[in-house]
Amino acid sequence: MSSINNKQKQLLFDYCVGLTSQEQTAEAEALISSNQEAAEIHSRLQATLAPLESVEFEPCPDGLVERTVRQVSNLADSGRHRLEQLLVSEQTQKVTTKAAFWRNLSEMAAVAAAVILVTAVLVPTLSFARQKYRQQRCRMQLGSIFQGLSNYISDHDGQPPAVASAAGAPWWKVGCQDKENCSNTRHIWLLVKGGYVDSVNFVCPGRSRRQTPRLKSFQVQNYNDFPGREYITYSFRIRCRMREDGRLLCRKVLMADLSPLFEKLPDDYTKSLRLRLDKKLLTINSNNHKRRGQNVLFGDGRVEFLKTRHTGISKDDIFTLQDTDIYQGCEVPSRETDFFLAP
Repeated sequence: MSSINNKQKQLLFDYCVGLTSQEQTAEAEALISSNQEAAEIHSRLQATLAPLESVEFEPCPDGLVERTVRQVSNLADSGRHRLEQLLVSEQTQKVTTKAAFWRNLSEMAAVAAAVILVTAVLVPTLSFARQKYRQQRCRMQLGSIFQGLSNYISDHDGQPPAVASAAGAPWWKVGCQDKENCSNTRHIWLLVKGGYVDSVNFVCPGRSRRQTPRLKSFQVQNYNDFPGREYITYSFRIRCRMREDGRLLCRKVLMADLSPLFEKLPDDYTKSLRLRLDKKLLTINSNNHKRRGQNVLFGDGRVEFLKTRHTGISKDDIFTLQDTDIYQGCEVPSRETDFFLAP
């Protein structure tokens, strides 16, 4: 096993803090999988940086930059004054042979203090900026999906993408390629199959650092649904009952970050789904953005990042059905004000 160089170590650090490009990400992942030393460094870096992901950040107050620069300047002037006093004191001592040692020690202490100060200022800011960047990219992707949906509807006489669905059909079997409609994502897949939306837009950038493979056009045509759950990390509205005039209900909320209720689903599609809500499932946000909230796409095309799961005048929970505590994967809303996004 060959030892990695400083350039490769820097690449691993940039990868862990999310600063690599797509090509650099692929290079870093290949290095981690092929080199044990790189894998160990990556593991230690992840363990060191993990606590930063759990820190809750508040909006930056006005004048933060000016106050920070002023404080850094004051600390620098104070530290330089103390350092000069220390050097003068040490230089006046009779034992001159130790002056160089104390001078080097003082310089090292000053550098260490500066590093600590810069780290304290920059690391939280970097993590906060990275979080906001991923939220913004997620919003842009949802906007692209809405644009593709609008184009599809325009090309199909005002009809949204839809596939045949029998009453009571399951909606949780994402990736099932049977001809029957067994998932809630199969009708959305028509946007990918028809070239209206690129498949990469269905994976939230805040969900994982690993790049989801881009599907080729010939691969897309071979599928009746997304190839697997890793290719789609959003939840969509479950189709509601029809009005007498043929219009669907529940059109106000279209989709959002992945529902926290259905993060873990059976891998075996022959098994049944049975989920009972508990206090945790009723309160946690989507995992796409570290439980801090979820981007929600509304029927008018706007995208909002909500820190809670409730929306509308009635403050309806977009991830649950009203008056429903147990889910078997085939439930649908029966009220116009009941928004339900799944899986």
